[in-house]
Amino acid sequence: MDEEAIVQALIPVRGIGRWTVEMMLMFRLGRPDLLPVDDLGVRKGAQRVDRQEQMPTPKELAIRGERWGPYRSYAAFYLWKIAD
Repeated sequence: MDEEAIVQALIPVRGIGRWTVEMMLMFRLGRPDLLPVDDLGVRKGAQRVDRQEQMPTPKELAIRGERWGPYRSYAAFYLWKIAD
């Protein structure tokens, strides 16, 4: 199953949202090509890299992240580290 199919299959479960499924895919299933664009830490890291006053929107980050495939999860790891 691809990532989006797994997300769509699990988010109807009460208490499970997109972020939860994306973290499971990255950390438990080791999926290398997932950029959690709604994650505050990822957005804050991108803001710091770009030296912007505002965080990028999830849509802006998704567009930017397209070129990081097929290793977007690793980009997320770096962005989290930068945000710390």
